[in-house]
Amino acid sequence: MTNSSTIEKTKSSLKIFSGLSSFQMLAMFRRGLFYTYLSIYMREFLNMSVFETTLYATIPMIMSIIFQNFVWGPISDKFQRRRTLIILGEILAGTGTITVWYIHFLLANAHTAGYGIKIGDVIFSSLYISGYVIIIGLSLVEMFWSMSNIGWSALLSDLYPSEKRSKIMGQLTSLGGLGRIIGIFIGGFLYDAGFGFRNGALFIIASFVMFISTIPMFFTPEGGVNIDLPEQENSLEITDNNQNHILIFIIFTMALIFINFGRNSIAVPYPQYLSLDSGFNVGSIMLSFIANMRSLATLVIGFTAGFLSKKFGHSRTLIVGTSIGIIGLIITATTIHLQLIFAGAFLIGAAEVIIYASSYAIASVLIPARMRGKLFAVYNTTFFLSWGIAGTFISGPLIDSLISEGKSEVFAYQMAFLTGALICLLGLFIFIALKIWIKIKKKSNPPNL
Repeated sequence: MTNSSTIEKTKSSLKIFSGLSSFQMLAMFRRGLFYTYLSIYMREFLNMSVFETTLYATIPMIMSIIFQNFVWGPISDKFQRRRTLIILGEILAGTGTITVWYIHFLLANAHTAGYGIKIGDVIFSSLYISGYVIIIGLSLVEMFWSMSNIGWSALLSDLYPSEKRSKIMGQLTSLGGLGRIIGIFIGGFLYDAGFGFRNGALFIIASFVMFISTIPMFFTPEGGVNIDLPEQENSLEITDNNQNHILIFIIFTMALIFINFGRNSIAVPYPQYLSLDSGFNVGSIMLSFIANMRSLATLVIGFTAGFLSKKFGHSRTLIVGTSIGIIGLIITATTIHLQLIFAGAFLIGAAEVIIYASSYAIASVLIPARMRGKLFAVYNTTFFLSWGIAGTFISGPLIDSLISEGKSEVFAYQMAFLTGALICLLGLFIFIALKIWIKIKKKSNPPNL
């Protein structure tokens, strides 16, 4: 290869990575800005229960998974148009988010005039109903935003060989952490005791970022693979060992379900816990500092995730990351010192990037190129559903029930966090058992996780 061709290849690689990293930074900026404070707004400003506040994560994520698995995943595999799905998804989601705010704003304003809706003998305030407008509206938005999610997961595997994916994913997650830090800080200043959501500043900025995040995607290839060509990687091809490959993928997915459900069961209640008057009673600015400790861990550790996977293997790295996450949950649940809350947040953030990078690398080896749309939708399910369902069916009801029994709010939240740690530990045991089974099964030749 000549020097000129090497230079051109390097320039092309940098151009692609710049486009991907810019998109990731904008995406995480938007999430930090918006979702860090949404549950507090719904709990304290709209007067919804802990269980109800988890619904804004659960129902939209269910819609996302349904459409990833049964609509956009198959479409992605059929047409192999990854970048197109990302761009369309961001534009439609941005438009939908502004619409959700406007309808919610009209109802919130109606509350100030004393309007409400009577159902049976109960009168629901317009302010309370506006919370459900957010939940239902974001669910409809996710139907289209999921186009972007599935396109992103498949595109990375299209563009990079298996030996580079963990490194690239770690670097992208790290840069995303930088975007999240900026988003959380700005969101903390704009929150304004809930009026940042009510009057639209946070909704509008989040939508604007969705629109401009499409710009760097024009600097990346469309993605996709030639489905008529044979596979170039070890994957789920139909061979004598195909049943072993399928079983490995199923057990691996089960382990991820427990790992992610455990650590993400605290996602929605976490900022509420820190804001409790009877607990740490932090304001939005202090909350932004705590949340950004997690983002800082993502930023710092993300660049080493690829090195860890290369040196110790993807599976050992996943085990280490999960163990760190469990320790972070236990510290968060048991400490009464704000300094240790910062330490717990750092460990939770470090675990997040390590788990994401190593598990993605494992999944990308197990999934054949021609089925990346469908099977990455299954992989994404373990992350997306855990962010909402774990809160709705585990931590939310547990917290509400303990409070209704007369337990203190602080105790109720702490028990939910410890429960999350136990669930995460169960997932770790399942994955370790899978590794032991692979080593024992000498006659088969499964992928090297």
